[in-house]
Amino acid sequence: MAVLVWLLIPVAGAVVAGLWGTWATRRRSGTGGVRDAAGVRGYEAFRAAMERAPADG
Repeated sequence: MAVLVWLLIPVAGAVVAGLWGTWATRRRSGTGGVRDAAGVRGYEAFRAAMERAPADG
């Protein structure tokens, strides 16, 4: 019986990890849609600025 308890611990951990992974990677929609859209726009502006040639030639 003790062996079954020790085997249950990693099985329960795997189930909890699977549920957490599913919850953590779910698509969030609704009010506001993707929350980091402003951050992505800022990163794109930063990357575009870094790709331009310097002004001093």
